[in-house]
Amino acid sequence: MTQIQLSDAQAVILSTACAREDGSIFPITASLKGGAVGNVCKSLLKRGLIDEVPATDLEAIWRHDEERGPITLRATPLAYSALGITDTQDETPVNAPPAPVQPRKGTKKETLMEMLRAEGGATIDEIIAATGWKPHTVRGAMSGVLRAEPEKS
Repeated sequence: MTQIQLSDAQAVILSTACAREDGSIFPITASLKGGAVGNVCKSLLKRGLIDEVPATDLEAIWRHDEERGPITLRATPLAYSALGITDTQDETPVNAPPAPVQPRKGTKKETLMEMLRAEGGATIDEIIAATGWKPHTVRGAMSGVLRAEPEKS
């Protein structure tokens, strides 16, 4: 399978969404200004990494559809796969996000996942401070490019 290339903003938005139980894109934790959020989300929609679903939280509305009502955005199984979070995309129903991956206890990856799952997510600077990683390592870990080493017995 070809690896999907993501910008830093796309990686942050998708990583945060995939860390949430419902896969919700909103609230956006990336520091984007002006219409950048809309542009990033449109790009992710076009690539099939997020999809539109009926909104239940009125603070997380993407747009209003005449027929379907309030619409929000959610990460698709392809987003989880693109981030390296799951290898079982074919077994996952299209409308349900896969179960989140649980990293080993006490690792920096666990710290990263906990920070992204926290209310409001985390900034790259906060993750750098907590893990001691360089910015490129944080982005790589979030995009799934870097894999944790297998446990040694």
